[in-house]
Amino acid sequence: MQRDEVGRYVTRWEGGEVVRAYVPHPLPPTPPLEYGQALHSQLEKATLALGRLDSITVLLPNPQLFLYTYVRREAVLSSQIEGTQSSLSDLLLFELDEAPGVPQDDVVEVSNYVAALEHGLARLQEGFPLCNRLLREMHFHLLSRGRGATQTPGEFRRSQNWIGGTRPGNALFVPPPPDEVEHCMAALEQFIHDKQNALPILVKVALLHVQFETIHPFLDGNGRLGRLLIALLLYEAKILGQPLLYLSLYFKQHRARYYELLNHVRATGDWEAWVAFFLEGVEETASGAVQTARRLVSLFQRDTERLPGGRGASNLLRVFNALRGRPVCNLKQLCHDTRLPFPTAAKAMQTLIELGIARELTGQRRNRVFVYDDYLNALNESL
Repeated sequence: MQRDEVGRYVTRWEGGEVVRAYVPHPLPPTPPLEYGQALHSQLEKATLALGRLDSITVLLPNPQLFLYTYVRREAVLSSQIEGTQSSLSDLLLFELDEAPGVPQDDVVEVSNYVAALEHGLARLQEGFPLCNRLLREMHFHLLSRGRGATQTPGEFRRSQNWIGGTRPGNALFVPPPPDEVEHCMAALEQFIHDKQNALPILVKVALLHVQFETIHPFLDGNGRLGRLLIALLLYEAKILGQPLLYLSLYFKQHRARYYELLNHVRATGDWEAWVAFFLEGVEETASGAVQTARRLVSLFQRDTERLPGGRGASNLLRVFNALRGRPVCNLKQLCHDTRLPFPTAAKAMQTLIELGIARELTGQRRNRVFVYDDYLNALNESL
C-alpha cells in the first residue's frame, strides 16, 4: 500500500551547498497497515517459528553455552555487513588474548559488538527499560575502541551524516538534520512503550527497525545498533526466553533487497512490503537457529558417548563440557572454567585430541590453543 506522505524534507545549508534531509513522521503509519491474507499468513508462520525457537532451548543441556557462541556468530555477521573480515574463530582467539590473523581493528569492532549486546541484555535483565538512554549506553560500548572511537560514542550526533555518495549533496539518502534527531528519537522511544497500540510485536519491531535506520541518530554504528535493536525488542517483550533471534545473516544474504525496501518505505510509504520481507526473515532465521541447535544437541550427545569411562572420567567430562562452552580455548581458560589443576586439565585435553574431538592449533609446546572443530562447523554450516 502506498501512502501520500510518510515524512518531510527539510532544507539545510551544509558544507557550502543546499541539502534536503528527510525527517520521518512518528510511528505508527497513517493510514494503518493493511493485513491482507498473505501478510497474515506470513505473520503466523513467523510467530510459529519463534515459538519453536523458544522451545528448542529445553533440548539444550545448557542454553547459556549455546548463547555464548551464537551471540558471537551474530557479532561476526553483523560486523561483516559493515566490511570487517573477522571470523568466529578470530573473535574467540582474540578473547583469549591471542593474535588473530586479521586486521586488529576488525576483530576489535566485533568484540565491541558483543560487549554492546551483553550490556543491553544485562540492563534489561536488571529491569531497566529499553529506551534512548540504554541505546546510547550500548552505542558507547559499540564504539569504545577501534575505528569508531572518535565518532562521539554514546552521544546522538551533532552534525549531518549521510548514506552513499561523498557528501550530503550527492548522497543516496540524507537522514534528519542534527537539530531534529532528539525529537525523532523521543518519538521512537514513545512508540516502543506505547501500550495503546495493538500492533503484533513482530510488526512493531519491523517498523521500529526501519525508523531507527531512517533517523540514523549516531555518527557511526547505526546499522549494527539497528540490528541489535531487533533482538532486544523481542527479548524485552518476552517473545523469547533467551535472545536467540538475529537477522544479520538474512540481511546479508538479501542485502540489495533489504536496502531497496528501506528506501521504498521512505519514498512511497509501502510499509506492507517491508513487513512481509521482515517476517520472512524472522521465519527463516528462527528455523535456521532451531536446526543449528538440533545439530549441536546431536553432536554433544555423540561426542559424550565417545568419552571413555574409568579413572579420570569425571575430569574428562568436565573438560569436555568446558570445551562445549568455549570451542576455542587454552589450558589457562580450561583450568579457570573447570577448577582443575593444570596437569589434570592438560591430560584430559590430550585424551580429547586422541579421540578426534579437539584439535591443537598452534603446534607449540607452550601457550597451546585448542578448538572443537565440529562445533564451529555446525555453527558455520548455514553461512
